[in-house]
Amino acid sequence: MLKSRSRIKAGFIRQLVGIGCLVVSSFVFAETLTINGFKIESPLIPADEILRGGPPRDGIPSIDSPRFVAAYEADHLTPDDRILGVSLNGIQRAYPIRILNYHEIVNDRFGEQAVVVSFCPLCGTGMVFGREFKGKPVEFGVSGLLYNSDLLMYDRHTESLWSQIEGKAVAGPLKGEELELLPAQHTTWEAWLEQHPKSQVLSMHTGFHRDYSRSPYPGYEASEYVYFPISNVDRRYHPKEPVLGIRLNGEVKVYPFQELRAAGARIEDQLGEQAILISYDDASQSARALDQEGQELPSIMAFWFAWMTFHPDSQVFTAKSL
Repeated sequence: MLKSRSRIKAGFIRQLVGIGCLVVSSFVFAETLTINGFKIESPLIPADEILRGGPPRDGIPSIDSPRFVAAYEADHLTPDDRILGVSLNGIQRAYPIRILNYHEIVNDRFGEQAVVVSFCPLCGTGMVFGREFKGKPVEFGVSGLLYNSDLLMYDRHTESLWSQIEGKAVAGPLKGEELELLPAQHTTWEAWLEQHPKSQVLSMHTGFHRDYSRSPYPGYEASEYVYFPISNVDRRYHPKEPVLGIRLNGEVKVYPFQELRAAGARIEDQLGEQAILISYDDASQSARALDQEGQELPSIMAFWFAWMTFHPDSQVFTAKSL
């Protein structure tokens, strides 16, 4: 059952005794606020739902000069380690989640193409975007702010704030601009290595002192608890149920892994007028969306709560619908 969290607007009533008048006043939430060093004016999202996540701006440091090692040198990974894999311009790279948990953003290049690799541990969303505007690369950082429990990135050129899941600037000079979502796989190191034996791997030598062997969010994925307020709650699945979400030609659909497990490894589906194939691998807990030619479509692996918070009207795939 879908519930919507009403946005509570503060107000008060004062009675002026002695003159026989009742004066009603209400606070109006300002369209401008300053938070974590950002001056936010008329954002595309409710200003009162932009929250501090805890660290200050850049308190979670992005990796801006990433170093990589060859697959055979990646002794910091076990076969079951989760990675975000990207294959672009003939280059394959794996970004260990154990590193992304502590940095959330990697500004990288695949040949001449500048990309930003982003990961929000609270939403389970690993997303890769092109990061060029008007022919020039833009560098991204971690704002320390959240919207619907999701990472708000910022670009260091204009200090615009970007919603990761929406892939859109929600405040600042670039407000309304959208990033190009690129295909990426959220899978295990073993599964990625089998597909891409010559893959490069993000090195543990990031320039920062972090204990990458430990998660900063122990027990979070198994818990039903969500740290920060969200605007929509859908209780049909566990809040942290992994899902594959797709936005295609104005259509939005989500595939819970629970349903994919019941439906099988290959699901032929229709999204709007386009036929698509969902490829699911239970061993690696990963899924991909492919077009009719077998080309990978940009999609988002996320927690159920995160996808439905941003897409409350999403179509939901069920095994029974086959």
